[in-house]
Amino acid sequence: MKIRHSLYILICFISILACAQAKKEPASKDTYQIIVPELNIPWGFAFLPDNAMLITEKKGELIHFKDGKKTLIEGLPEIELLGQGGFMDIELHPDYKNNGWIYFSYASPEGEEEGCNTAIMRAQIKDNQLINKELLYKASPNTPVGYHFGSRIVFDKEGYLYFTIGDRGEEDINPQDLTRDGGKVYRLFDDGRIPENNPFYNTPNAKKAIYTYGNRNPQGMKIHPETGEIWSHEHGPKGGDEINIIKAGENYGWPKVSYGVNYVGTKISDYTTLPGIEPPIHYWVPSIAPSGMAFISSSVYPEWKGNLLVGSLKFQYVSRCVLDGKKVIKEEKILEGLGRVRSLEQGPDGYIYVGIENLGIVKLLPEN
Repeated sequence: MKIRHSLYILICFISILACAQAKKEPASKDTYQIIVPELNIPWGFAFLPDNAMLITEKKGELIHFKDGKKTLIEGLPEIELLGQGGFMDIELHPDYKNNGWIYFSYASPEGEEEGCNTAIMRAQIKDNQLINKELLYKASPNTPVGYHFGSRIVFDKEGYLYFTIGDRGEEDINPQDLTRDGGKVYRLFDDGRIPENNPFYNTPNAKKAIYTYGNRNPQGMKIHPETGEIWSHEHGPKGGDEINIIKAGENYGWPKVSYGVNYVGTKISDYTTLPGIEPPIHYWVPSIAPSGMAFISSSVYPEWKGNLLVGSLKFQYVSRCVLDGKKVIKEEKILEGLGRVRSLEQGPDGYIYVGIENLGIVKLLPEN
């Protein structure tokens, strides 16, 4: 296992170096506007009712941005910076205007074991400080492995809280085992209680918060604005990134099935589908390393309304996915060459905002 982890890290380093050396003509400046400059890794961001923004920097900073000014929010929990892990996603409670709750995910070292694992916390903000911090979920056990933390957060239209946790590099152990965390989508009430109608609530020894399993490393999740379905995407290995529609109790197959192969080219599975496995609605070969996603539901981009946007870390673009129901029938690359695309949100003004590493958050401008 240690040899495989070391090999994975070496191959990822070579891949990142190759991408960094590849020269691309960046997107035309008439297609975007930099709104929040000088960010390192804007893992997630959310819009406040007054149009200010809360932005998570992976290195462990929570930024309040308004009228061109950045203010650091103090009082964060202990955050472990380990490989892909750090300060990750952020989401507002659906009734934020009345209760002030924010929800965020991070790599937490809490626990007896070495390393860390993904945690979900909620808190409120007062005088630029986090107050009333409540740990809602902490995956276990900790591990010193530095990848596959997940982790996106959404609320559905009924107010349930969903979040993702990657397989934490233990593909042969975690994703298919309901008694273990990792490689799952989870569902809670907004206060951290576990709904009794969760699909595995009454399964002996199962983690009761699990909603789906067999997921590899989901770093994109959004509620479809019309159907209310939960759409998610996840990293495959070498090939086989997926878009899935999340359904209660379903097995999404990792690593029993995959459209990808190991990073050294060897097979992971002889199967791309099996009985009892929920197939993806779309997959990418080669991998684009997806992160962040957003539906376009506003009329700011008339010809793109109803499209799905997915960020690419590997190839540094946003994929505009044209949908026909639940099928991706066409893709177009936009905002190419600006940097690794980490996060995507449709703002309250209807514009799409994109978090790009080592650049900042940009507004996607409509075509003339």
